[in-house]
Amino acid sequence: MRIYPINTGNFKLDGGAMFGVVPKSIWQRTNPADSNNMCSWALRCMLIEKGDRLMLIDNGMGDKQSEKFFSYYYLHGDDSLEKSLKHYGFHPDDITDVFLTHLHFDHCGGGIQWNKDRTKYEATFKNATYWSNADHWKWATEPNDREKASFLKENILPMQELGQLKFVEEEDFDWFEIFYANGHTEAQMIPIIDYQGKKLVFMADLLPSAGHVPLAYVMGYDVRPLVTLKEKKSFLDRALDEDFYLYLEHDADNEVINLKETERGPRFNQSFRFHDLFTNG
Repeated sequence: MRIYPINTGNFKLDGGAMFGVVPKSIWQRTNPADSNNMCSWALRCMLIEKGDRLMLIDNGMGDKQSEKFFSYYYLHGDDSLEKSLKHYGFHPDDITDVFLTHLHFDHCGGGIQWNKDRTKYEATFKNATYWSNADHWKWATEPNDREKASFLKENILPMQELGQLKFVEEEDFDWFEIFYANGHTEAQMIPIIDYQGKKLVFMADLLPSAGHVPLAYVMGYDVRPLVTLKEKKSFLDRALDEDFYLYLEHDADNEVINLKETERGPRFNQSFRFHDLFTNG
């Protein structure tokens, strides 16, 4: 197995929304905001090469939405999904599997694109199986009013319409362990991967950044914040016990971190560049 970090660009979100009830005077120490209270966030994905299969975990925001839509998110940086794949010698057609932690637009938008004539949608990864789970799929395709703006039907329904969708619980899915989390959204899937003698975890939105390690630092976007608190505590305790390395999808500065135990609970310990921590890729 080989793993490659994939960067698809950066975007901005309101700092208050990202940190919920935590005051700006505290969260801005780790995530400084601009004059509009917006902080910069990464759209970092992961590519796993395993035998003759190539799995992409999440795929960023994509580029098919309107100019008005993107004006809310201030896309910036030089990275793109295709550019990052090309850096490692891969093309979108090489992808055999796309694992989606959940179906919010910034995690799955890159999986569906316009065709050349912009007359219909097509799969960005035409040879891939797209993996979700049945509970989350139902949640995303019958969205509640709070999350409706994050579940965009053009990102989601074509996977099924094109015949490329599968659910992990219906298959012998053995790529990695899955930790299910229901606080941010229903049945978010967190991959825990055995890699080069370490436990590497793709954190998705259970832990968006190093600044979210303290227990009470929960996003305002989470539909069940008290559930997130319980899930974070359980996960972070295990992360300390088993020396997890946490791969951060949305942290613009830190690719991978680990934790330390303190009198105040688990805290950020050290930041690593992925290729400094692991030898191949």
